[in-house]
Amino acid sequence: MTKKTDVAVAEKIKNTARSIQDKILKKQKPTMSTPVRSLSNVKYHSDDGHFEILGKNKVRTLTVSTVKSFAQTLKMMSLSKELIEANNMATKREAYYISKNWGKAGFAEQPESDTIMDDIEAMFGVNREQLKFIPEEKGGEVAGRLIVIDSDSKGNKLKIDCTRFGSGAYSIPIDVEDLDFSSDAKFILAIETAGAFQRLVKYDYWEKNNCILISMGGVPTRACRRFIRRLSDKLRIPVYAFVDGDPYGYFNIYRTLKVGSGNSAHLNEFFCVPKSRFLGVTPQDIIDYKLPTHPLKDVDIKRAKDALKNDPFVKHHKPWQAAINQMLNMGVRVEQQAFAKHGLDFVVKDYLPRKLKNTAKFLP
Repeated sequence: MTKKTDVAVAEKIKNTARSIQDKILKKQKPTMSTPVRSLSNVKYHSDDGHFEILGKNKVRTLTVSTVKSFAQTLKMMSLSKELIEANNMATKREAYYISKNWGKAGFAEQPESDTIMDDIEAMFGVNREQLKFIPEEKGGEVAGRLIVIDSDSKGNKLKIDCTRFGSGAYSIPIDVEDLDFSSDAKFILAIETAGAFQRLVKYDYWEKNNCILISMGGVPTRACRRFIRRLSDKLRIPVYAFVDGDPYGYFNIYRTLKVGSGNSAHLNEFFCVPKSRFLGVTPQDIIDYKLPTHPLKDVDIKRAKDALKNDPFVKHHKPWQAAINQMLNMGVRVEQQAFAKHGLDFVVKDYLPRKLKNTAKFLP
């Protein structure tokens, strides 16, 4: 992030604090307004390819009942300003522990501090990395035809070859904004599970098919999504998602990757990959490949029905509505590893080659 951006974020914090102070001095009740972060306050912008936040706001007025949350928000803003001015950073967990020095404004549990942090980034229209707060989890792993151009702590350029990690992989850093890339790959394959990713690495799938493999490790972190988005924009090659065939894989993982989420609607423009397509596993794959399955759980059924009724992305795409109804009618879900029924190399030698010959039929 540039120094200019640091200054802009710090200025937003100071202006907000100044406005609150002015109202208090005038014996007026100050307020804070943040966008409502949920699917009920987003629309699917098909032209831009991501969820766009609507106009509903949550307004908090300083009263006896809100004084603690007001104080916590201001203290978190102050901490962010201190970190920016010191060119430092804090993990979300560290920010929670720092609050233990705030007396009665301290947080009892980390989810409370995380919520306040999310409110601040939504209020200012910036991401928490710009506020100098970073997550604990890493961004994912990469193997294949990609050179990542990074810098060391002294500013020296480093070229990291993702083909040269042996049986391992390059770990996506928390901050990916200043990375550059070079690649002649034909496509990017984003994979839900670490096991499936390692299987493809073991069989040298990236080498034989001139591609980039990325392990999302479940729901992709914001760093992982931003990394894939920047790759997609820079390389202008297809991005295919390979996840489990269940509502969690379809909505929490793939839908979040492609168009974002309601909770992060104010940032979806930067943290989603609109050009990604769904390779599998689909309900039709269960039939075509005679895959072993598991019954849908109650939570799966609820998640699927909620998506049909409330998810703007699903409501926009009839192929997804058909796939979800097919899954509900079949009453089953399937894992990526189910292909092992046909042999450990089946995904590499049969499934992926057959699917990639018909990319036009992929779910949107």
